[in-house]
Amino acid sequence: MLTVIYLTAITAEAMSGALAAGRRNMDIFGVAVIAFVTALGGGTLRDLVLGNFPVGWTQHPEYIYLVISAGLLTTVIAPYMHHLKHAFLVLDAMGLVAFSLIGVSVALGMDYPTVVVVMSGMITGICGGILRDVLCNQVPVVFRRELYASVSLAVCALFLVLREFGVNTDVNTLISFATGLSLRLLAIWRGWQLPTFSYQQRWE
Repeated sequence: MLTVIYLTAITAEAMSGALAAGRRNMDIFGVAVIAFVTALGGGTLRDLVLGNFPVGWTQHPEYIYLVISAGLLTTVIAPYMHHLKHAFLVLDAMGLVAFSLIGVSVALGMDYPTVVVVMSGMITGICGGILRDVLCNQVPVVFRRELYASVSLAVCALFLVLREFGVNTDVNTLISFATGLSLRLLAIWRGWQLPTFSYQQRWE
């Protein structure tokens, strides 16, 4: 199940990266780079941090073709994509949760401590979007809008708690995925946000 969701998610993330590049008037090369980084950047950073070599996409070149093709296709169909806004929000939420669970699975397979496992899940889930926004010269969305990184954290924590209680891995994955997806979509619908910090005073 996670494989199908993963492929869907990296396609959607690549398209969102291409749209971000378009809003910055980038050329076709820039679109391809941002699409690639958005879709596969989180997993790449995770593998580099954990020392998980070879990096995942280097063993699956079809992922490269998929995300770059999706990014370039977006340049053609962009004028019609406003009709798909809600579908993209759902796909993005699915991607966030799926990436987080995959990151947890990779770190568990390498016998890392619990805190590192959680960080692995979060790096995989949110860092592609952070890289996209940084390269597009924007404050990352993950730091300033509805619950996003905190959803990734909650999914990772829930999976590990259920694992401690001996819940079957497939059942655990299904429960964690459904819970995380519901939480993210509720956050979008209800506009839930973490408290913000604003500091305007100047130093004299």
